[in-house]
Amino acid sequence: MAGIEKKQLLTELHESGICKIPNSLTFFIDPVRILNRNYTQFRVSPSSYYSRFFTSNFTIDELPNQEHKSENGDNFRVSASCGKRKRNQKKKKIQQCYPLNEKELLADQRHQEIRPLLVKAHEELLRAKELLDVICELNCEIEGWERCVDLNSGGINEEEEVSFIELGKVWQAPLYEIALDYTQANTQVQINGGSLDTQHVNQRLLPLFNNLVSNETNYDMVAEFQTSQYILPKDSCFYMSELEQIHTLVPANSECGFNFIMVDPPWENRSAYQKSKYPTLPNRHFLSLPIKQLTYTSGALVALWVTNREKLRKFVENELFPAWGVSYAATLYWLKVKADGSLICDLDLFHHRPYECLLLGYTGKPNVMQVTDSELTATGKSLKDQVVMTIPGDYSRKPPVGDLLLEYVPGPRPARCIELFAREMMAGWTSWGNEPLHFQDRRFFSRNITENTN
Repeated sequence: MAGIEKKQLLTELHESGICKIPNSLTFFIDPVRILNRNYTQFRVSPSSYYSRFFTSNFTIDELPNQEHKSENGDNFRVSASCGKRKRNQKKKKIQQCYPLNEKELLADQRHQEIRPLLVKAHEELLRAKELLDVICELNCEIEGWERCVDLNSGGINEEEEVSFIELGKVWQAPLYEIALDYTQANTQVQINGGSLDTQHVNQRLLPLFNNLVSNETNYDMVAEFQTSQYILPKDSCFYMSELEQIHTLVPANSECGFNFIMVDPPWENRSAYQKSKYPTLPNRHFLSLPIKQLTYTSGALVALWVTNREKLRKFVENELFPAWGVSYAATLYWLKVKADGSLICDLDLFHHRPYECLLLGYTGKPNVMQVTDSELTATGKSLKDQVVMTIPGDYSRKPPVGDLLLEYVPGPRPARCIELFAREMMAGWTSWGNEPLHFQDRRFFSRNITENTN
């Protein structure tokens, strides 16, 4: 790679958070830089986002269910009891092994088909030495910025975190209100020479549940609920409710529908259950999602996060996408790496793959050419499989890949975007779920301390 190309890559990463490997569909992204384009007076704290996998001493010695090959080439799986080994033990003693079942064989076949793509992407990352030098410092705080938890007399303990899921189920839920602080927006009006309407107050109370809460200003906003504060990105909104109320978001006219729909369902999985991170739902519940009704007239790009379970992939292919009216187009593979560029675990670890899949498809007829001055109803580009590499954030926190896919979105510009089962907000997006404020808690952010000292 030429020196000019390397310099350009690093410039792109610093400015946008997105670094595209030349002549490929491979990207490395810094989620913190991408997210921080949504904010003005706050920043997502790098040290809070990159709270995992930021050391090179992470080991997988005791992860169970590794896949092996016997001397005759047959696949077999090692159970948890024989996957463990002492750190100084040179050889593993296999105590129990048994053949892969039919679904596991299909899952392995699917993995082997995409393996060359993932290996090539990772090799390209490891060859970009200058990029690796930058990656190892991504968790450092920006000079002049300090984590909000250090500014607020002790900060917020995780034990005291508000459980929106539990609050949304109690009978008092309709009575809860969230307070939006318009001080920053009003200050800007005064600075620009305008005069404030005497009826325009700095704080506004709105119902928290089953209500569209919007920040329609060009500035991020502080919202207060009980004793906690949340940072709302500029030009964003959220609707917090249970699954039964999602139909409230369906527009009366499809011309007001969404042309980019991101879905991150709480799939049933053992890890989420064991860690008690969030409640999961059986697959059949997702069949009722009103994807068709939410879609813009000329169609939408639908992006669905899935796990690597073969049973789930078959469910999506045979039942879920047909029920939603979605035609599969391509897959975005999220390959997870550590600060030194190595994978978070072995690529071939059978039940713990270091990647997740975002399935991409279209509803409607996005290829119909009806271009006007106000909208673009054809993408002009064909979706292909691509790889995105990042250092993972908190458990279940997906990287913000929306910007990478906007060029494939049919319909009007700017795109009308919605995320279902959201746990984080983005500028220009509608976020729906039973805890869209989860990662908006102020403890995940930094604030400019140089401004506070003036």
